[in-house]
Amino acid sequence: MTDIPRRAVSRTAKLAALPLGFAGRTVLGMGKRVTGLASDVISAEIQQRTAEQLFSVLGQLKGGAMKFGQALSVFEAALPEEIAAPYRQALTKLQEAAPPLPVASVHKVLTEQLGPDWRELFVEFNDVPAAAASIGQVHRARWREPGFDETGAPNSRDVAVKIQYPGAGDALLADLKQLSRLGGMFRAIQPGLDVKPLLTELRERITEELDYELEAESQRAFAAAYADDPEIYIPQVVDASPRVLVTEWVTGTPLADIIREGTEEERDEAGRLMATLHLSAPQRAGLLHADPHPGNFRLLPDGRLGVIDFGAVARMPEGTPEPIGRIAATALRGDADEVVAGLRSEGFIGSADEIDAEGVLDFIRPMLEPIAADGFRFTRAWLRAEAGRLASPRSPTYQLSRQLNLPPSYLLIHRVTLGSIGVLCQLEAKAPYRSILERWLPGFAPVA
Repeated sequence: MTDIPRRAVSRTAKLAALPLGFAGRTVLGMGKRVTGLASDVISAEIQQRTAEQLFSVLGQLKGGAMKFGQALSVFEAALPEEIAAPYRQALTKLQEAAPPLPVASVHKVLTEQLGPDWRELFVEFNDVPAAAASIGQVHRARWREPGFDETGAPNSRDVAVKIQYPGAGDALLADLKQLSRLGGMFRAIQPGLDVKPLLTELRERITEELDYELEAESQRAFAAAYADDPEIYIPQVVDASPRVLVTEWVTGTPLADIIREGTEEERDEAGRLMATLHLSAPQRAGLLHADPHPGNFRLLPDGRLGVIDFGAVARMPEGTPEPIGRIAATALRGDADEVVAGLRSEGFIGSADEIDAEGVLDFIRPMLEPIAADGFRFTRAWLRAEAGRLASPRSPTYQLSRQLNLPPSYLLIHRVTLGSIGVLCQLEAKAPYRSILERWLPGFAPVA
């Protein structure tokens, strides 16, 4: 058996074992209930053991398992503190690291993608990866430029060389198929958490993310839109092939480090810049950065936010849909009937469905608290409270939410916005979010 099939069998075995372990813990919980142990104690015990096993296995895998872990990790702030606290470190590792690809495999990919003389393209190439992601790893190198300096040394510049794992596409599909069976585990960790839409969307975007030439095209569009911007830095694309992407190197503090040990000022500024990127990109670049986990961002020494991954983007040539801003502003003004009319026109409410307009307004208003005034601090506590309000089957809010639809055209925008809010809550960042919306969100007129 070769290394690749052996690794495939190993990853499948690890993922397949997860539901079995969960089933065993559930049976254990039922047995303890029979003996009279309190049900809430049982539930917490099952949650902690399930989370420990889940995050441990995801952290050992590449492919779809790690990509899903990265996507899930931005929602860590919504988990109950007693669940999130012991595993926050494991979740952060999912955002920043994975086991490296063997050097021989790295060289083989470079030869296939850049040609047998690929070494001539570089003055230096570090075989030890500087970072790893879900479908590839990044090496630091110095790209050879035309000419020589005053000492006679060849001109060069620092670059990041992203190399796709061999067989990454097959691994992604296999892992996501396995993970689709784990819905019960995630409901044990967070009741009401439905991972199926997230998995469906990840599966749909695999083809795009595997094409590094398509990613290069997106990165060039972002770089042009934010050229010489004082707040956002997009590295230039140096070279691209289907499985190797060479871009300018970005030196800065990873956002995961800011979350973990940054000052309040650093966290606030990172949050403001994240919100600015999220809201301005559709208007400026016709694109939405669709992978808002902390591993994709750096806070640069000059204060700008560096963005280093464009594998997942949404193409929005007409910018953010105007009804989003208009309906949000209408809700803040308290016009329930107009809010329902707007939601109905966009397909969030069926054209013939009867619905309580004031109930809809009560459903929406707490979500808009961050933009009800010009300054707001996102916190894990706020997000947990909102998650609980929306996810509890006993809540009137939950019952009303079952009458609402999420139109397909809004699915990605909704998911990216939730992911960005998750990062802001991890940062616990305070910023003038309403002013940012007023500048960049179509339809969102200043609220009296």
